[in-house]
Amino acid sequence: MNGVELPPDHGYPVRAVIPGVVGARNVKWVSRVIASPEESHSHWQRNDYKGFSPGVDWDTVDFTKSPAIQDLPVQSAICVPASGSSVTADDETLTVKGYAWSGGGRGVVRVDVSLDGGNTWYVASLLPPDDGKKVQKSRQRWAWTLWEIDLEIPVEKRKAGQQLEVICKAVDESYNNQPETVEPIWNLRGVLNNSWHRSKVNVR
Repeated sequence: MNGVELPPDHGYPVRAVIPGVVGARNVKWVSRVIASPEESHSHWQRNDYKGFSPGVDWDTVDFTKSPAIQDLPVQSAICVPASGSSVTADDETLTVKGYAWSGGGRGVVRVDVSLDGGNTWYVASLLPPDDGKKVQKSRQRWAWTLWEIDLEIPVEKRKAGQQLEVICKAVDESYNNQPETVEPIWNLRGVLNNSWHRSKVNVR
């Protein structure tokens, strides 16, 4: 792992990682393998890592009514600038960088970025792999897609005390996209949250 021998905490001597399948299904310690016509009866498979309606709580949840999570929805995150960072009133542009990804091998086809809380959107550049490898095939895109964009800071925001609300949202090749807020997808386990990622940047 990362060029060194696999450590025990990560499954030494052998660990199988299945591309496109959520990490909760990649068990670290295996004592036996069983071929079965039904899913495992383990707690983690049957009674955890499942998504439910926002209206379901711990008093009404029925884990038999929902399938186990196998892959994840499209998501993206801002890495630069970090939330809480600042720019000066003299800065005219802001560089925004991040990553995007979607489950099931679905590739990311677009990342939209906003500096004003979602009122105005710009399309970021999707970066090619930096390891010299070819871009992965459609429906076999397992890795993050890095993206970046240089945006002009609105003139009215180039004043000390102003704040930029930087937002990103991604779209995958099935045209799945991210919801604006977590409220409509909230669930008692807190899983599958792929709402817009936000970073607040102060102007000084």
